[in-house]
Amino acid sequence: MVEYLTFLAISTTIFALFGLGLNLQWGYTGLINFGHIAFMTLGAYTTVLLSLQGIPLLISAIIGAIVAALLGLIIGFATLRLREDYLAIVTIGVGELIRLVVNNQELPVRDTWISGAFGVQSYPIPLSTTPNLFFRLVMMGLLTVLALATFWCLWRWVRAAHKSVLADSRKTESKKQELVSRWGVGIIFALLTAAIYISGLIGLYDYKPAAGLMLLSLLVLGFVLWRLEILVRSPWGRVLKAIREDEEVPKAMGKNVFWYKVQSLMLGGAIAGIAGAFFAWQLSAIYPDNFQPQLTFDAWIMVILGGSGNNIGTILGAVIFFTYDAMTREFLPRIFTNLSSDQLGAFRIMVIGLILMVLMIWRPQGILGKKEELTLGK
Repeated sequence: MVEYLTFLAISTTIFALFGLGLNLQWGYTGLINFGHIAFMTLGAYTTVLLSLQGIPLLISAIIGAIVAALLGLIIGFATLRLREDYLAIVTIGVGELIRLVVNNQELPVRDTWISGAFGVQSYPIPLSTTPNLFFRLVMMGLLTVLALATFWCLWRWVRAAHKSVLADSRKTESKKQELVSRWGVGIIFALLTAAIYISGLIGLYDYKPAAGLMLLSLLVLGFVLWRLEILVRSPWGRVLKAIREDEEVPKAMGKNVFWYKVQSLMLGGAIAGIAGAFFAWQLSAIYPDNFQPQLTFDAWIMVILGGSGNNIGTILGAVIFFTYDAMTREFLPRIFTNLSSDQLGAFRIMVIGLILMVLMIWRPQGILGKKEELTLGK
């Protein structure tokens, strides 16, 4: 159970990072990106191939993020002066183009060139060797600090909504709903934090490489979320929101709308590139088929479920998605014993589509999204 929880925590963290990049592009800027997987693919392959050439893992991951950001720059200069639907079309094509290029070209693996169709294996993975007791205790201390910081941030987040309701004499229905939503989400996150913390302590003391990777991914996710929250509340973030609502307004205020869009595309791509590095490290062997377009639409599901334009909502969407995925994989075969594995897979997709349809009717802004900031009906 500890190993399974660790695996789920890593997967959720990776796709929360992946979704945060998409949320910055779509939720905050209104850029329709249906090829987000392209950034993850470049980040994963760049990190892996550089690490096989002897470059340290940290530097390899940073270069992978930079390469993914450069792809965002290229896409931006090619499409952002056109209408929004052209961006959607181009990004779909770019996502598949990069996967097919990787699949059909030879890649530099150590001292030889190997066809990309054969995949890349046996590359370095961070914290894969058992550290000494002192370092393990340091890692357990970091996990403890991270857990305490999470509990404190959750309390502040819920407290802010509570103060907002108390300060508003009218106590509008929307603020009450937000308070209830935050209490519910806060309790869920607190329980998940406790479960991950306990499993992480066990995995780090009786060292498992997956536990070390989980700690590293959680630290990176916490850092990225912290910096994104600061950015989207800054004047830069407010310009992005203005572009999402009506880009003619910031243009009239003298803002370079095109450059702000490019920056959003590049930063979201860099975050997805970092997620790609962790994805490769978790898999321990990568193949072109690991980067199917379906992953992009999984990220869209997470962003829409949690609420576009809300970073915590994106993380909530990732948690809900992987909880649903794990539960249906475990229990559906026991309930529908007469269905094949392919039929069960189709059934799982059908059910999550139904959930999205119900959500769009009941709460189109997502669980934590704000209706006044909804971009789907723009």
